[in-house]
Amino acid sequence: MTTGRLVSKQLKGRTASDAASSGVSSSDISSSITSSTDQQTAPLHGIAVVLLAKLRRAHWQWGWQRIAFGSWWPNTTPGLRFIKTLGSGKNGGFGLMPSLSHQGMFCVFDSETEANDFVNTSALVARYRERSEELFIATLRPASARGSWDGTTLASGDSLPADAMLATLTRASIRPLAAAQFWRHAPAAQDGLADAPGCLLAAGLGEAPILRQATFSLWQSTAAMDAYARTGAHRDAISAAWKHQFFSESMFVRFQPLSLQGQWKGQSFD
Repeated sequence: MTTGRLVSKQLKGRTASDAASSGVSSSDISSSITSSTDQQTAPLHGIAVVLLAKLRRAHWQWGWQRIAFGSWWPNTTPGLRFIKTLGSGKNGGFGLMPSLSHQGMFCVFDSETEANDFVNTSALVARYRERSEELFIATLRPASARGSWDGTTLASGDSLPADAMLATLTRASIRPLAAAQFWRHAPAAQDGLADAPGCLLAAGLGEAPILRQATFSLWQSTAAMDAYARTGAHRDAISAAWKHQFFSESMFVRFQPLSLQGQWKGQSFD
């Protein structure tokens, strides 16, 4: 069984955060607009796995059950510390209309070995392989992390150079009274993401319609992602979120890709 394309070697050591950058970016929002739970738990050191699936029609019901109950079922997977099963927007994108076929999963494991074992040998991932038209899986090491997800924070690692490939995950709990304002800004910012120079993959994800949203993206370089974050509609959306405090909790993570495998929207990552 393939383990996917090797992207980079493991980095040694950990630092408090990645190098400071100028301008307004998603990381600035997450460092400032978070819940008080961020200070209540120690940062989680580990390796993340992101799974994106487009399920065959015959397995849509199974997928809906995964979204509804997948994060609640007891799980004895070795090394698993955190898991979220997520829905997606239409065609795996962004917006208020949910997809019947697309979904995702975000997990954190104690070690790279345990993360790889989950990807390559677990019954759950095997079911996704059997039931999906398209499946993409990334194994990722956090490089910088700000904010929290249900009170869980991720530990930062080594900063990434400007020419390094990276993946990002942005998630937020939107304040109900701010939802209308948020969604007025979101479409323009997200529409430009997939077509942004240097963006290899972009997917809209969410725990719940309207109020608990996430974005996963993969970039050719840190410089390309920074350029997108500081221009156009995305910059305007970030500024509005900062000004109006759209989020009750948020998290922004930059990852060093360790391996990529599978296919997404016709593009192979093996």
